[in-house]
Amino acid sequence: MSPSTTITRLDCPETGEHVAFEDATAAVRYLERLYDEACTFLRAHFTRVMGGEQPGARYRAFYPEVRITTTSHARNDSRLSFGHVAGPGTYATTITRPDLFRNYLVQQIGLLLKNHQVPVLVGPSLTPIPVHFALSGHGITVPQEGAMDFPLRDVFDVPDLDTTNDNIVNGLGFRYEDGALPLAPFTAQRIDYSLARLAHYTATDPEHFQNHVLFTNYQFYVEEFEAYARKALDDPESGYAAFVGPGNQVITTADGEMQAPAKLPQMPSYHLKRADGSGITLVNIGVGPSNAKTATDHIAVLRPHAWLMVGHCAGLRNSQQLGDFVLAHAYLREDKVLDDDLPVWVPVPPLAEIQIALEQAVARVTQLEDYELKRIMRTGTVASLDNRNWELGDQSGPVQRLNQSRAIALDMESATIAANGFRFRVPYGTLLCVSDKPLHGELKLPGMASKFYTDQVARHLLIGIQAMEILREMPLERIHSRKLRSFEETAFL
Repeated sequence: MSPSTTITRLDCPETGEHVAFEDATAAVRYLERLYDEACTFLRAHFTRVMGGEQPGARYRAFYPEVRITTTSHARNDSRLSFGHVAGPGTYATTITRPDLFRNYLVQQIGLLLKNHQVPVLVGPSLTPIPVHFALSGHGITVPQEGAMDFPLRDVFDVPDLDTTNDNIVNGLGFRYEDGALPLAPFTAQRIDYSLARLAHYTATDPEHFQNHVLFTNYQFYVEEFEAYARKALDDPESGYAAFVGPGNQVITTADGEMQAPAKLPQMPSYHLKRADGSGITLVNIGVGPSNAKTATDHIAVLRPHAWLMVGHCAGLRNSQQLGDFVLAHAYLREDKVLDDDLPVWVPVPPLAEIQIALEQAVARVTQLEDYELKRIMRTGTVASLDNRNWELGDQSGPVQRLNQSRAIALDMESATIAANGFRFRVPYGTLLCVSDKPLHGELKLPGMASKFYTDQVARHLLIGIQAMEILREMPLERIHSRKLRSFEETAFL
């Protein structure tokens, strides 16, 4: 086939009509069947074309979708922040990787069926599956454009950034091609894009991510997390079944061997897994708001139950000591990376369930309660800046703003993680540890840091883990606060 040859015939798999379901599990099984048939079709034709077969058509397969139509204005339980549509109309969402999202889809579709008493329809959507995503995870590489004797996009659909965006979560009036309103916060293409990015940035496959995510900005926490994981695997009562590190290395026993990769990815991730996905993932995002945004942009599509920042900060009050904890209840957002998606005038409120879980975890680990807890923990505003060396410039402006905001700590990531949690409707929180006090002459120097890390890292990480274990015992509808939901919200979390 020459580059100038025009393909006019379209070859698609036979998919049939939409099927009505009143059982969520059966609906998800059909989603899996449709998705597998579509991807198998694309992989088969791609393999033949790469093997030298001349393409005789444009090969296209479609994402499956879930669709519901309701004509009722009946009010749902006002305590629920999800699981129902806002009003009469037709709502839909395209679906990818139903195997990965099986539990989530069964839960969300089940709530729709329960709350609206009408069936859901499952069938092919109007959205093509890009061939890159159909091949992902099957050991097949898509050559770069120009490496073949024909333009790839003439024969297969390729990723299209014009249809891969955050218009739904950003409240920009998204509708599907046929006018249907969104049923879920992300389209299938947006999810596939993030799944590919996650594997690239973290060096672990998306299926290893757990429902509770800890973010940190120091490698020391990773070492402590692995040590904790090995102890958990040695305890048959812990409920944890495996520990996964970069390169998808898996150990299931305390003495399992895990090799450090020759080259760490940009944001290495580690997963202490439970059979139902309710374990804990730790992501070392490094330093800076850009990494914090990148990580949360992509992890959000997995719909975690909660994410927390457990990292280091600069203490801003003379009464603080190195090693003290800071529980954020407000954020001064000077990180700048989310200003276009979530303007700084939007308040990012504390979430009561997260705050309580963190405070309870601090009390358990430190054995301090009530007024005594104030000896080592302050609650207040955390400021996040995009300039790590702000102290070297004119301090009058930053210090004045910090003072006016009543900030008690400063870092580069916490406000970004909280703001993106707010934007993506993922419950969020922050517990930091004071590692320096630049306004009071206590800088982060090597000798000070070593003693600080030795004394405090294990305890700080354990607090984050215990907070997640407290949250795991809470009903999902209690954790997902209505504070995170907008006027016309998607039914799916």
